[in-house]
Amino acid sequence: MSLKVLIVDDSPLMRRFVERVLRMSGLELAECREATDGLDALAKIRESVPDIVLTDINMPTMDGESLIRCISEDSTMRDIPVIVISTDRTEFRMSRLMELGAKGYVAKPFNPEVLRAQLERVLGMQASA
Repeated sequence: MSLKVLIVDDSPLMRRFVERVLRMSGLELAECREATDGLDALAKIRESVPDIVLTDINMPTMDGESLIRCISEDSTMRDIPVIVISTDRTEFRMSRLMELGAKGYVAKPFNPEVLRAQLERVLGMQASA
């Protein structure tokens, strides 16, 4: 399965790192797009619907929490799985984001195996739904 991925992070270095990890993990990528914040991500999703969104939480303009809420509340986007990639490891934050609709959570720093396992778990859940 060739994936269309949207990486949302205000750091260009982190976006490139996540893309590199995805490519190194052996996942087949049809498309890997980037967005700088939640508003940019929503615009990119409307242009081309990704198979999965990987998002940071702390970003300017629109943060990851607001992005997840918008995706979950929009009937045209709600089926797009979202995995959060963040330095915030608090149980409260993780639980809150999962309640809002995130399907997975990867704490920074992370290794490629952790991200790949989350992707496989979340995409496997989507395939069986």
